[in-house]
Amino acid sequence: MLEKTLKKENILKKNKTIPEQIWQFFCSVKLTVYTLVVLAVTSIIGTVILQNGTPPQYLNLYGQTVYNIIKIFNFDDMYQAWWFLALIVILCINIVVCSIERLSFTWKIIFPQKITFNPDRFRKLKNLETVQVNKDVRSLSNDYERFLSKKVGRVIKQEAQTSTVMYAEKGRWTRIGVYVVHASILLLLIGALIGSLFGFKAHLQLDEGQTSDTAFIAKKRLPIKLDFSIRCNDFDVKFYDTGAPEEFKSNLTIINNGNALFTRDIRVNHPLRYKGINIFQASYGTAQPDSVVIDMIRLSDKQVASKTLKIGEEIQLPDDQGMFKLEGFLPHFDFKGHNLGEAFVGRITPKDGAAFQIGLPVKFPTFDRMRKGAIAVVIKDFEQKHYTGLQITKDPGIWYVYSGFILLIIGCWITFFMSHQSYFIEVESSGDNDSTVSISGTTNRNNQGMKLKIQKIVTTLKDK
Repeated sequence: MLEKTLKKENILKKNKTIPEQIWQFFCSVKLTVYTLVVLAVTSIIGTVILQNGTPPQYLNLYGQTVYNIIKIFNFDDMYQAWWFLALIVILCINIVVCSIERLSFTWKIIFPQKITFNPDRFRKLKNLETVQVNKDVRSLSNDYERFLSKKVGRVIKQEAQTSTVMYAEKGRWTRIGVYVVHASILLLLIGALIGSLFGFKAHLQLDEGQTSDTAFIAKKRLPIKLDFSIRCNDFDVKFYDTGAPEEFKSNLTIINNGNALFTRDIRVNHPLRYKGINIFQASYGTAQPDSVVIDMIRLSDKQVASKTLKIGEEIQLPDDQGMFKLEGFLPHFDFKGHNLGEAFVGRITPKDGAAFQIGLPVKFPTFDRMRKGAIAVVIKDFEQKHYTGLQITKDPGIWYVYSGFILLIIGCWITFFMSHQSYFIEVESSGDNDSTVSISGTTNRNNQGMKLKIQKIVTTLKDK
């Protein structure tokens, strides 16, 4: 018997055209389950593995072999990987095809050409309740019809010589709840796809007083040109007594076509939004100062010569010892594996000899003395400036996501808390002025709840 069934299925598969086979593939519930499982597993991987890190970070955490695997499968930027987006597209197609496949059947239930019912089906239900009422059939029928019409809806009535059957229903439309849920999931997935393909998450570092219209995607360092410019007017940071930052904020001006449109302060979790672009306060740090005051100390007699320099400026060392050039500023200066904090970098070119680079940590003014040269360079003073680190994001799919969440709430409410309910009452004469009343009902979910409703209706009708 099993062999015959399998042969029949194989023959049916062979007789199907290619489009029919493709349709059958996408309307499979198994495809839905497999796709969801793969998405869940890969999402866990994306949570565990560092995202958008630098190669040294991955090599330090996972080693060369694992890093090569991460690069091959784009696990370092998994939610932007082509195969992850392809899984979302497959799930979208699967949901649409499954919905269409079953829609015609559901549509006929929701919008029937004629509402009919089978009394024998209701007489056989387990929740059937039967009571004896001391009243004639006609009077009870009229009372019960008014009751059903008020509590449920339009009543279909069938009268016989000694009995009357009544049927009413409500909530046929609630069967569409599952399609509302499907539509909400589609909107969520489409919103995620649109955000991934056409949105971006970039970073912009601005010194106080600096203006820019270009942000950079963190990992790839690809420039993102904005339709407007951002100017950092001022940056302010407050600290706790422990030295930890309490609050930091940036005063930003949005400039379009050379015109300052508006100025606003932004703080952590209080972004600025303009033209669909979100500007978040993400970080801060010490910016490169405009000028620095240095002391050049002759170690033989401690004589000091002070000079104000700009970054990139070169000066003559005392006693014709050569040239000194202030090359730049580092927020983190590494010395033999130790972070010495903020530091300036200079280059000394002796009169007779090769040029060499020196570090001048701000926290350790006498650091250059360890070099044991004739002249030691010390950072005496500089105007401390900050830069603000901004996260610039754009997600054109966000409104699809919001709409999807709203629809999901509505769909779940319809699906789990509402139902298609049918009620059946039969009044049959059992004597001169006595009647037998039978009441039952059906629902497409929560049968126990329907049983309780039938019992409540019986109690109510007995009192009428």
